[in-house]
Amino acid sequence: MDQSLTFDLNLINRYDKAGPRYTSYPTALELHEGFADAQYREQIKNSNAKGGALSLYFHIPFCDTVCFFCACNKIITNNRKHAEPYLNNLLKEIEMQAQLFDSDRKVDQLHWGGGTPTFLSYEQMKRLMGTTRQFFNLHDDDSGEYSIEVDPRETNENTIEQLRELGFNRISLGLQDFNPAVQKAVNRIQTEEQTFGVLEAARKHGFRSTNLDLIYGLPLQTVESFSATLEKVLAVSTDRFSIFNYAHMPTKFKTQRQINDNEMPSPEVKLDILQMTGQRLLEAGYVYIGMDHFAKPDDELAIAQREGKLYRNFQGYSTHSDCDLVGLGITSIGRVGDSYSQNVKDLAEYDRLINEGRLPVVKGLELNTDDKLRREVITKLICHFNLKFSEIERDFSIKFSDYFAEELKRLEVMQVDGLLTISEGNINVLPAGRLLIRNICMIFDCYLAQKQQQFSKVI
Repeated sequence: MDQSLTFDLNLINRYDKAGPRYTSYPTALELHEGFADAQYREQIKNSNAKGGALSLYFHIPFCDTVCFFCACNKIITNNRKHAEPYLNNLLKEIEMQAQLFDSDRKVDQLHWGGGTPTFLSYEQMKRLMGTTRQFFNLHDDDSGEYSIEVDPRETNENTIEQLRELGFNRISLGLQDFNPAVQKAVNRIQTEEQTFGVLEAARKHGFRSTNLDLIYGLPLQTVESFSATLEKVLAVSTDRFSIFNYAHMPTKFKTQRQINDNEMPSPEVKLDILQMTGQRLLEAGYVYIGMDHFAKPDDELAIAQREGKLYRNFQGYSTHSDCDLVGLGITSIGRVGDSYSQNVKDLAEYDRLINEGRLPVVKGLELNTDDKLRREVITKLICHFNLKFSEIERDFSIKFSDYFAEELKRLEVMQVDGLLTISEGNINVLPAGRLLIRNICMIFDCYLAQKQQQFSKVI
């Protein structure tokens, strides 16, 4: 598979409009309150009948400082005691959820996100993982893909050793930018020593995959300043990079209102930073996985993409397309059976439901046949940059060119622009179209028209 990338700034400028990131289709905006406890339990029954492995996501919402750019669901507090009642409820939810799933279903994938999962003490993390092992069927031979997001400011070698002891074998480090002025502007002061110390410790203690998160488009960033950060992180040769576009939406996210709008880089500078970053990563030997992600050619994601086995879910790209995803904790989203579901967002409501012995599912969506069909089309395009009509026709008993006649007509403009080719029975995304894969997927999104203004720009 060709995993190259072409930067065409003219095309990027023309196509840079708002659109979903497609961690799901339909997107989370379609979840509704008509789907709750009873519907979720029915989907679990269907999931058990089908069988297969599970994926678990745990949302740990606490941070002790606020990063002004952050749009995650988090709770800012310096009081570590605030985590204890939440943890107690999370342990109860684990037991309630586990009782609904067949006990022989292995957990192939597990992820702690947030917030800052290492806000928890070692004893708290040990209780959380211990309870998970008690009620779910986790691997005990290190063959599962068990990952955690860490803030290097909240982590040291001792923490890394403890996380490895608990069973984690993949780690993602938040960085964003090393420039002191940028760090001050977004209230995230983080040193090279903290960051690289954690990365070195992860390698020392046998973590199999390391990822660094960077953000372009932050206040005061320039091509030169971000290039300096990139030079430092390339020198440590992490396995993966996530290079996110900062979406400045202060009317939607209150913490972003603390960012000075006058310090924001222009759209032209953002594109220059993106182009420089992509070129530097490709020159360093990384391949473009898609949607902000780069990886070494021998990384599991890159291999899965070449073999046609890559998948995308609420945590991003994954090699476990066959796993139903169970979301645990406030705001977490799961994908079980033919449905998506989301837990309550409010701590008090979560506490009330858990202590009433009720699942905290507050809304969801049961996918119809068209949803599943379009999800498959979008997944193949966003993961593999290629779509064979015959595979969709085989799995859904349709004639692709008839079912998607209008969509294929709309893609013709993109073909003329050099984003893709449409041949007999095949859509192939070209290197110039890969940065704009969201635009291509949007053609197949039947919900988009009335919701587009709620998404950030694609670049």
